[in-house]
Amino acid sequence: MLSVLRVHLPSDIPIVGCELTPYVLLRRPNKEVISEDVPESAPVDGYFLRYKWYRIQSDKKVAICSIHPSEQATLQCLGCVKAKIPVSKSYHCSPKCFSDAWQHHRVLHERAASAVNENGNEEEEIFGRFNSTGSGVINSSLTSSQSSGSLANGTTPLYPAAVTQRNGGETWFEVGRSKTYTPTADDIGHALKFECVVVDAETKLPVGPASTILTSRVIPAPCPTPRRMFSVSGVDIPGHLDLDGRLSSSGTFTVLSYNILSEAYATSELYSYCPSWALAWTYRRQNLLREIVGYRADIVCLQEVQSNHFEEFFAPELDKHGYQALFKRKTAEVFNGSINNIDGCATFFRRDRFSHVKKYEVEFNKAAQSLTDAVVPIAQKKTALNRLVKDNVALIVVLEAKFSNQGVDNPGKRQLVCVANTHVNVQQELRDVKLWQVHTLLKGLEKIAASADIPMLVCGDFNSMPGSAPHTLLALGKVDPMHPDLAVDPLGILRPPTKLTHQLPLVSAYSSFARMGVGLGLEQQRRRMDPNTNEPLFTNCTRDFIGTHDYIFYSADSLTVESLLELLDEESLRKDTALPSPEWSSDHIALLAEFRCKPRTRR
Repeated sequence: MLSVLRVHLPSDIPIVGCELTPYVLLRRPNKEVISEDVPESAPVDGYFLRYKWYRIQSDKKVAICSIHPSEQATLQCLGCVKAKIPVSKSYHCSPKCFSDAWQHHRVLHERAASAVNENGNEEEEIFGRFNSTGSGVINSSLTSSQSSGSLANGTTPLYPAAVTQRNGGETWFEVGRSKTYTPTADDIGHALKFECVVVDAETKLPVGPASTILTSRVIPAPCPTPRRMFSVSGVDIPGHLDLDGRLSSSGTFTVLSYNILSEAYATSELYSYCPSWALAWTYRRQNLLREIVGYRADIVCLQEVQSNHFEEFFAPELDKHGYQALFKRKTAEVFNGSINNIDGCATFFRRDRFSHVKKYEVEFNKAAQSLTDAVVPIAQKKTALNRLVKDNVALIVVLEAKFSNQGVDNPGKRQLVCVANTHVNVQQELRDVKLWQVHTLLKGLEKIAASADIPMLVCGDFNSMPGSAPHTLLALGKVDPMHPDLAVDPLGILRPPTKLTHQLPLVSAYSSFARMGVGLGLEQQRRRMDPNTNEPLFTNCTRDFIGTHDYIFYSADSLTVESLLELLDEESLRKDTALPSPEWSSDHIALLAEFRCKPRTRR
């Protein structure tokens, strides 16, 4: 007979909107151990598995701490209640919790007052559609929330919900009959129970006892304070909904660049300070999706996207929001794990704003092979390839805009945009390899620019600090022969330094903060910039490292920056000034810039 050996959940804490899929280990009559699902439609040895999920509701009212969502709240900020801030933000588990969070918490009050003046709720505009734990959710759990009107298997309602048992001060509601269950707002503050039983396929009767597992209380998905857009003119842009309206009428477009932290790298060893439930991919993918979609960018450049996550999650999910997807996986000469765990660069664009014209894939391994064949002696070729072959890639996409701001002077003129998305090698000791990869990419972009009158955008994680040789090459078009990074060149691939040039008029989008006028919040943004390089103080923030590795460069002869997404400061990260955290699901922060194409003169 088929029997259940073990049942467990990958995460101890269930979160609203993040599906729960228990791991069920089975033993067949022949003693073979399997972990595959055995539904009624495909029984094994005459048996199948029947699942049930229950919500265990207590008559006692429950509220969850907004800072430590796994803890029960003991106090509430009345200022939040008066300011009509989402009630879930008002709860804290202790006076110390409230005191420690006050510097960040008071920003909610300030923004609530600003939002009232602007007759809008900024937080709900940006995140409301994607956050099922929005305003008022905690109130429902405080008043013994009622059961959902129907049970769901996936997304299809199956039958009316039923109270199956009442024991003392607890009521058990049956909420699902599939192996996977996604907690809802009604589950907040309540434990869930999963039940699995072997059933005879012929009689449809259970065989043996049910195997069960009890979860901790369901918590709401933590929601970070929304990041605002700042206009280069110094006029505050209150929210993305207003920005959307402006985009469709003015001919501007937005570009997002974001290293989302691959699941393969998000280990508890590297990020021990992040709660395990917040590090789990089932949680992070939903939090990342909500953030990415919330920015409503026209072009999205993501790095560290695993192959399986692109195919199974990001491409189909962003397709629902009107995005077309393109992907370039890293090569696998060095990597020897599962092919699904190989990450790469993914570029998405809104179909109503752009159409796809052409795609170029850059494999730095191939460029390394060509280089060593041409300039490295045969005796040193193996050593050279060992140093240069690192699997990094770039994805270059040419898009045609479906909007125009060219006016009557250029009727019918196509507006093309070239977008490069890359992730440069991470190893800090390989300075020569980083610079060579960036130089190789820029030379490829020069060829595209020479063939067409086309604006250029170069986005990505360059794993290079401001002022480094790769950053200098991008920003200035050349590298000083005396630059200290050039001292590391064991293969002689950077000689002579005079060849390290390009002719693209590239400028870092975020350097525009240094050129902005006086405006609300701009001085605060400038304090988050390095005055020497005019780049953000950080885009990557962990316990072991804080600095800038991510950039959006643009061709200044054909594009102008209209607005930028605000930068974070260490204080706003709250959790030991380190990423990832329950609020932010990557160790990088997203960069977002709004551009306008300059009108072109006739040639």
